[in-house]
Amino acid sequence: MDGRYGGLDGGGCGGANHCMAEFVDQGSVESRRYYLSRRTVLEMLRDRGYDVADSEVTRSLAEFRVEFGDKPDLERLRISASLRSNQHKKILVVFLGSDEIRTAAIRGLLSHIPNKESLHGLMLIVQSKMNHFARKELDKLQCKVEIFQITELLLNITKHVIQPTHEILTAELKQQLLNKYKTEDKQLPRMLETDAIARYYGLEKGQVVKITYGGGLVDSLVSYRCVK
Repeated sequence: MDGRYGGLDGGGCGGANHCMAEFVDQGSVESRRYYLSRRTVLEMLRDRGYDVADSEVTRSLAEFRVEFGDKPDLERLRISASLRSNQHKKILVVFLGSDEIRTAAIRGLLSHIPNKESLHGLMLIVQSKMNHFARKELDKLQCKVEIFQITELLLNITKHVIQPTHEILTAELKQQLLNKYKTEDKQLPRMLETDAIARYYGLEKGQVVKITYGGGLVDSLVSYRCVK
């Protein structure tokens, strides 16, 4: 094949090897995992109502590697964000390494967190098991602690093509719903607190989620679930 049609010999992109190279990630798998998981966390925080800069969410993998390197320093990956509705409520996101997480590691982590008393939430992104005693150490904190495996965050589950739309009802809207249907929240279909969507939005027991399904035989179908 000649080069007139941009063929494999180099008319369009410099030969087969060059064309294939454009689709090969030249960076480390490690940096890609941190990039994807950190981006999902930023999207998660924004969806929960935290103040997250657009530039953080839209940063490309190449830009991430320029900023953090091919072997990112976990300290620099930390995220601190405040609720848009209350700047005094802050959450801290900490990425942990691949070693088993023991009590000493948690104590060391907590000792280096300033103003722990003012924390609204702590999120740990882990890559290994955390033993029972380390978890008990976290129970001493006054704020809500969430733990995610890094593999859970490589994709944002809310962006899946078949995922319905979820809307978290305010306390006022929840009461309006219950009044409208003359029911109690315990009679609503349930969503477990451990459900992936509940964890993504940081939902707690008693909160109600409006779920809208699109497509199919009808334009949309709406249901409500109460977190149990």
